[in-house]
Amino acid sequence: MQLKGLYTALITPFDDKGNIDEEGFRDNIEYQIKNGVDGIVPVGTTGESATLSEEEHKRVVNIAVEQVNGRVSVIAGTGSNNTIEALKYTKHAESVGADAALMITPYYNKPTQEGLMKHYSKIASEVSIPIVLYTVPGRTGINIEPETTERLSKIENIVAIKDASGNLDQVMKVIRNCKNFTVLSGEDYLTYSIITLGGKGVISVASNVAPKMMSEFINAALNGKWKKAKELHYRLYPLFKILFIETNPSPVKAAMQMLGMPSGDPRLPLVRVKKESEEKIKYILREMGLL
Repeated sequence: MQLKGLYTALITPFDDKGNIDEEGFRDNIEYQIKNGVDGIVPVGTTGESATLSEEEHKRVVNIAVEQVNGRVSVIAGTGSNNTIEALKYTKHAESVGADAALMITPYYNKPTQEGLMKHYSKIASEVSIPIVLYTVPGRTGINIEPETTERLSKIENIVAIKDASGNLDQVMKVIRNCKNFTVLSGEDYLTYSIITLGGKGVISVASNVAPKMMSEFINAALNGKWKKAKELHYRLYPLFKILFIETNPSPVKAAMQMLGMPSGDPRLPLVRVKKESEEKIKYILREMGLL
């Protein structure tokens, strides 16, 4: 599977009672497809996977695959800090027709690099669905080192990595040393740089809010239209930064509420953004002509 382009790390919208807003989730998917994304990523970090029950997790993936109906790719979040649980979620995603699985490094446990090798290798050996590694040490406490990524990239169905390490030296090592392997940006603000280095796209938070502009940006960059891509990067840059003014996904959920899109509050222990942050988000949305 060749992953390339813009993939939106979808929020999971909740209703006033804190239950999954299934109709709203479907509406958000349609909005993404209508505005040109290449794929969606349900139940990742932005989808609040950590606070969804097993039943809810599977239901969100089911809805995503059903609603998309083959029109774009579905990369289902299936990671866990428990290898057996991650395998169960990955098998489920494969069984319902997801195109790939996004697997975060086991958080809190802080496994060694050899532990990461065994974690991913075990899961890859028991499924055939393409696997996208996901390194985000700021949230998990552990990084997939470039040497480990290189070893894992030799496993047939481990096809890509979402890199949210913020370390461009690491990105370059992976792109240089891993053949027939895709690097996707996991940080919106570094996407321009990562694509210039040989990355193939982004799994984006900002495209929840501005999918059309993000799609134009990614298409320009991937097609070597650097002047246009650079202009769009700097136009989008304030949005990239403001959506992380507090812990993701609280800011993007606030932004979507302001735009009248299905969202709802995040689940505890995450909370709504502070009033001060809300005003800053509103200012950026207005400045960009989104509000």
